[in-house]
Amino acid sequence: MTKPDLMSSTALRAHWHVVAGSVDVSPGPHGVTLLGDDYVLWRDPEGRIVAGPDTCPHREAPLSSGTVADGCLSCPYHGWAFGGEGRCVEVPSANDGVPVPPRANLSTISVEEAYGLVWVCPGEPVAPIPGMAIDSDPNFRRINTEVKVWNVASTRMVDNFLDISHFPFVHTGTFGGAQPPTVPAIELEDLDGGYHGYRYEVVAKNPDEAQITSGSSEPEVGRVMSTGFCLPLTVRSTVAYDSGLQHILLLVSTPIDEVTSYFTFVVWRNDDFDVPGDEVIEFDKAIGEEDRVMLERLSGEMPLGQTDLVSVQADKASVEWRRRFASMLEA
Repeated sequence: MTKPDLMSSTALRAHWHVVAGSVDVSPGPHGVTLLGDDYVLWRDPEGRIVAGPDTCPHREAPLSSGTVADGCLSCPYHGWAFGGEGRCVEVPSANDGVPVPPRANLSTISVEEAYGLVWVCPGEPVAPIPGMAIDSDPNFRRINTEVKVWNVASTRMVDNFLDISHFPFVHTGTFGGAQPPTVPAIELEDLDGGYHGYRYEVVAKNPDEAQITSGSSEPEVGRVMSTGFCLPLTVRSTVAYDSGLQHILLLVSTPIDEVTSYFTFVVWRNDDFDVPGDEVIEFDKAIGEEDRVMLERLSGEMPLGQTDLVSVQADKASVEWRRRFASMLEA
């Protein structure tokens, strides 16, 4: 198999990717990088987010270093201003009556807001944003976390989030260690919402700092879980406790370049809403930090060929994701 070039992949550019939280663009400008290309985000006069190249067409100044006023983004170099849909609405140095050059308008890309996140698609979208029907359920609240940069390839992140065999070794400081290292046979299936993955049960340590999240004071808690992926790089994990509490996570990895990624996760819970969201997710953030430390020890891109790495049955979900992801890139 020829090694795919993710940065120039037409297929990858035809999907939605998270580059920021909605709160990061209030009103902007906010600079981001996706697949090696730099973009600027800001809110237009109607409050809609605009995404365009982070380069002024005049003299190529970074627009993310400019300012936003009344929904218009002004370049920091010569003050050219851009409004809705990236239209250039002002060239301060031009005389009255002189029209704005047509090429002064920015070539914008598709952008949507969903689940408190900003999703962009550089190409023509071939699939919708991954579904999370739970977001409209009034019995659940949504808790967002900030978008961070991890020094690891996004493909390695997805592989990790689909894997449970690392729990007893990587997550010893949080919930790992209560379950045996052996992994029961994994059976893949189509889960709800367009995700593909598997269901399983684990016994997790429940230290004091985890009890707000688990809703239990027992030293160990049982978790009925599912983990699944939605192409290209989104993973959903569901956790159900005996008490009826459900804790659902959306794990999002976005390639900045070959070996650097954005990461954020969103949590939905059917709890009593009394405990502040920041306290509820503190334990999840500690788990994510354990993953980050481990993953940043790995170097380079993740091989995608089916025989490039040695895999066992515990890796079944990751192997299937890699197969489908590689096929998507080739197509």
